[in-house]
Amino acid sequence: MCGKNIDLKKSLNLKRKTLRSLFLYLEKHKDAINTEVDKKVLDGMVYIQMRLPVDKITEQFEKNVKDKVEANIYQANIRVANEKDLEIVKEIYNKSWLTSNTPFRPIEKSTLKTIFNDPNTTFLIARVYGIDGAFLIIDFEGDNNEYGVIAGLGVLPRYQRKGLGTILGLAAWSYLKEKGIKELRCEVYKDNKVSYNFIKGLQFEEFGEKIYRKEDFHINEH
Repeated sequence: MCGKNIDLKKSLNLKRKTLRSLFLYLEKHKDAINTEVDKKVLDGMVYIQMRLPVDKITEQFEKNVKDKVEANIYQANIRVANEKDLEIVKEIYNKSWLTSNTPFRPIEKSTLKTIFNDPNTTFLIARVYGIDGAFLIIDFEGDNNEYGVIAGLGVLPRYQRKGLGTILGLAAWSYLKEKGIKELRCEVYKDNKVSYNFIKGLQFEEFGEKIYRKEDFHINEH
């Protein structure tokens, strides 16, 4: 039993590092090093921790959020992704992060598959105007999976600031409430004001900070 617990812990740590590497870090390719970003990683990157208790997500609260979304965006179709959708997620991610102030690196489908194959992780995709325009990754954490973590959100540039991310957030709330989750959590890079304001607008509250350094992003798969 002890050996099994150790294996589960190692698997969880690998998943967390993979998610971190995916969304928080510019990998050090020798032919494309950004010295400013590289220095931030070495010195330590500050992420704001935010949370939203599920019992605060009332019907009125959801209505107020929906009223801020464009009508056509509100009609977006949300689905739980399957493995065939990973290529779509990859494309959305690589395009959406080019407009972000968060340190960025392109991803490979194999990286997404590592995350997708974890039973405590779910991908949601939003389709609008006949195009898959955004994705959201939900991760379950805590001793009893009592926390739902928005581990990643990507929106194609053409749909940014139109409410598509908000619609995905609402879908995530519904999904997590059905699972009996007590609280939603996320982390936002302190210099990414757009993402911070988006999360703050969904009534998430700050509850701490974390500093990540180079070793927190290094994935040792051997």
